[in-house]
Amino acid sequence: MVNETSVIEKGITTLDKLFSGIFTKIVIAIIILLIGFIIGKILGRLLQKVLHEFEMDKALKKSAGINISLEHFLGSFLTYFIYFITIIMALNQLGLTTAILNMISGAVILLILISLILAIKDFVPNMMAGIFIYQKGIIKEGDLIALDKIKAKVIETTMMETKLESKNKDIIYIPNSLLIKKEIRKLKR
Repeated sequence: MVNETSVIEKGITTLDKLFSGIFTKIVIAIIILLIGFIIGKILGRLLQKVLHEFEMDKALKKSAGINISLEHFLGSFLTYFIYFITIIMALNQLGLTTAILNMISGAVILLILISLILAIKDFVPNMMAGIFIYQKGIIKEGDLIALDKIKAKVIETTMMETKLESKNKDIIYIPNSLLIKKEIRKLKR
């Protein structure tokens, strides 16, 4: 009976150590996640504010004619990058790094590739059409044009789109790739 009691006590002690070790690892992983998510959010917003102080979006629009919120994109990228590193650290604390990391890395790479393909699908044709319009001088600022059933004045032509103003003072944005596919008539003033 003494042997059975000592075996049970040893089993309980072993289970206690096992569960306390796992519990400690889980608590530390949760703390790593919380701290990492807070730091990621703060640093992402801080980067966004710093870039806004430097007026990066305005400079990009002025120099390249591209109206993209690069400040927001870079701030979000930093935030999610820190989240990713935090998740890796938490998984490493739990001892699940290699298998899960491979799956997460594959999913992230796939997501980035899909995002790039979707972003480029409209960007490249519009940019090429913008270059074509600029080189050929098809339309210029101040021209009065007729496009489909629209008669409007060209206000601005950028690499991505052309901004028109109708007689009713409506502002119309037309992607350049669509603009070169349509029949454009220049009207006399």
